[in-house]
Amino acid sequence: MTPVLTITGSDSTGGSGIQADIKTITALGGYAVTAITSVTVQDSNGIRRIHDLPADMVTEQVRSIMQDIRPGAVKVGLVRDVETIKALHDEIISCRRIVCDPGFLSSHGTQLVPDEAVEAIRHHLIPEASLLLLRCNEAERLLGMNIATDDDMIKATETLTDMGAEAVLLRGGHQTDGMLTALYYEKGRKAFYTSRNTEGWQRHGVGGALSTAITTRMAFGDNTMTAIQKAHDYIHRQVVYAVTPKTLGLRPADLYNQFMSLIAQHYREAHGVAFYADRLSISTRYLAQITERVVGKTPKKLIADYLMQEARMLLSTSTLTIQETSDRLGFSSQSLFASFFHAQQGCTPKEYREK
Repeated sequence: MTPVLTITGSDSTGGSGIQADIKTITALGGYAVTAITSVTVQDSNGIRRIHDLPADMVTEQVRSIMQDIRPGAVKVGLVRDVETIKALHDEIISCRRIVCDPGFLSSHGTQLVPDEAVEAIRHHLIPEASLLLLRCNEAERLLGMNIATDDDMIKATETLTDMGAEAVLLRGGHQTDGMLTALYYEKGRKAFYTSRNTEGWQRHGVGGALSTAITTRMAFGDNTMTAIQKAHDYIHRQVVYAVTPKTLGLRPADLYNQFMSLIAQHYREAHGVAFYADRLSISTRYLAQITERVVGKTPKKLIADYLMQEARMLLSTSTLTIQETSDRLGFSSQSLFASFFHAQQGCTPKEYREK
């Protein structure tokens, strides 16, 4: 079996950390090898205490694995000590596939990594990452910027790749009410993903399981984008979604989630239902049955809702003119955009901006 090295902290509840990583790697058919950075005292209410292992203990664990077993990929998770971070750079640099998922913040929003360690990660680990995974609130803390729109997410990922990361998966965007947005970005390529199940994707340990699954798939030889897609499919099956296979059947739930992901990727260029039905290889009628069954809305209404969320965000937070906003959202003319906006909002874009 392909060895996969995870370097992170311990979680005695088994919901995240080394314990959860071993389960994920094993479930996907890999061979888990580990280096523990911290021991935690925690329960279902959160972390109560953290004890960081000495830098030499961590690096000796890593060195022994790298020299003897030669893992196919390395995941670097929770590391809180500056000297350990600096030393890890030298130990893992020989591996061609490095996934960095530093987890600055807990699922409850508590800062787990001291500021000086965050800076050390910025300078010593991010430049070596084949893939960097961050939540939006972590990227905001790291970059000192607010991430409120799709364009903000693009700008953040561009900045992170400028730091040296080959690719970035930025998760946890809340641009659309009731949905989460993620963005994959590498030079010359980007892809948006969305999920309506905000609760499921923000559960304790889900982000760590995703990064571990991606690392495992990369160890198997998948390119980064393929690894993300296969890992996402795996996590999709493990998370209790708001739209669950138990109540709706797996295929309708999957098609709905795929439809929403396509809207996030193509809303600037495609406003028609037929475009999305073609991409899903189903009829527009069947797509309408799916969306009605899952959320009680037509495909046309879901596309309009996404466009309106973006339109309101741009009008409220950007300095773009109404014509530029219209162009950004893919309307062929400002008058068509104004008509659409008025039908949805009950006022013109100009009136909305002036409120």
